Amino acid sequence: REDMARGADNTLRWATLVALAALGTAVTAAANPGIVARITQKGLDYACQQGVATLRKELEKITIPTFSGSFKIKYFGKGRYNFYSMVVREFKLPTSQIRLSPDQGLDLSIKDASVKISGKWKAQKNFIKASGNFDLSVEGISVLASLRLGYDPTSGHSTVSCSSCRSHINRVHVRTSGSSLKWLIQLFHRNIESALRKAMESKICKMLTNTVSSKLQPYFQTLPVTAKVDRMVGINYSLVAPPKASAENLDGLLKGEFFSLDHPSPPPFAPPALALPADHDRMVYLCISEYFFNTAGLVYQKAGVLNLTINNSMIPKKSLFSLTTNFFGTLIPKVSTMFPNMEMQFLIWASFPPHLTVHPSGLDLTFVLETQAFAVLPNASLAPLFLIEMNSSISVDIGVRSKRLIGELRLNKLLLELKHSNIGPFSVELLQAVMNFAVPTLVLPKINEKLQRGFPLPLPAYIQLSNLVLQPHQDFLLFGADVRYS
Repeated sequence: REDMARGADNTLRWATLVALAALGTAVTAAANPGIVARITQKGLDYACQQGVATLRKELEKITIPTFSGSFKIKYFGKGRYNFYSMVVREFKLPTSQIRLSPDQGLDLSIKDASVKISGKWKAQKNFIKASGNFDLSVEGISVLASLRLGYDPTSGHSTVSCSSCRSHINRVHVRTSGSSLKWLIQLFHRNIESALRKAMESKICKMLTNTVSSKLQPYFQTLPVTAKVDRMVGINYSLVAPPKASAENLDGLLKGEFFSLDHPSPPPFAPPALALPADHDRMVYLCISEYFFNTAGLVYQKAGVLNLTINNSMIPKKSLFSLTTNFFGTLIPKVSTMFPNMEMQFLIWASFPPHLTVHPSGLDLTFVLETQAFAVLPNASLAPLFLIEMNSSISVDIGVRSKRLIGELRLNKLLLELKHSNIGPFSVELLQAVMNFAVPTLVLPKINEKLQRGFPLPLPAYIQLSNLVLQPHQDFLLFGADVRYS
């Protein structure tokens, strides 16, 4: 029995693909998720196909323990027999399915499986001894098992267990050879076949249950519920609901929330309710709420990552303007009058977290930046000039690269407002052209550089994506893909 369980050690492919399915959990939590992970029946079919192919190869490698027993023949009395050195020569799994079981989890069914085993036999009754080779044919093997998917509310990890299992074998046939006394075995071969069938029926479910608990469940525990983005920020992908399957999909409610590694705290806003479309063309879907993106903006704004200092050395030499008091004096005369022939410096920061809105026509980002202008004095100290607020409307392009979500920002509109001036009042319209150049040329590239590095998606290891689709919907972005194990 231990050898049979050991033979399933390398079923990582099956475990990986079922783990992908187990990301799907209920849509019945009190709190809305930041991300919904969905696997369709098409995805489960692929998982079953790949898993059974691997399982068949592994089962062909297993060794079966010695099988022994006693027999009783009329007029001969009792004797003993042993079947040993048994090796699986062929294992067929022609029909297998993983099906959704509403409100339960997954049902695994195997039908019409067969196995051929070869080995040696020996029998003894007093002074009569016989031995030889045998071929064992087991046909019509069927297995029906229920996999109950759950989650640990403390850690957010997914869990899996085999809640029920039934197996049946239609026929077991033993053919012996290699001894002139093989008739001895023939006298009680039906008893042996019946005993073998009962023994194998009980071991099939025991092996499956042990494999789920000792191989699949530990693998689930290795799936991270958090992902580190950089030295300051992580993403919480823990499950927030117990498992539940519908007739068509398996949905997983993930927290889908960015957090500070040093000072984690819940955001002051909640995810919106999500109405997922009934798409089934792809194997897996991720419904990514605008809440997910907005928690990122909140965490990075609090961490000061969105702050930026711009000085004259950063302005391209071929630019039509320079960051000097002489140049700005052409727009605001008091700048060059009060601080002639000096360089300037801008300190830009996000006064509020950027806010993303997702709607069917696209993704829009509202970004409020404050800019403090300084004159750089001869002793390198800074003299404040003015403070302006910039309200920007930005379009967001989202993509996927190497299982990471990437983005790019494009400026649509920029409105300026003078918040404070140390050099007297002036019209901010004079600065509009400068800021229309500075924000898309100097500010957004810094943010886009970060966005192009991407954020890890909540997908298991060894999975490659193809046939990608990205669709904006109301309050969320729908990402669909087919998967391939590699």
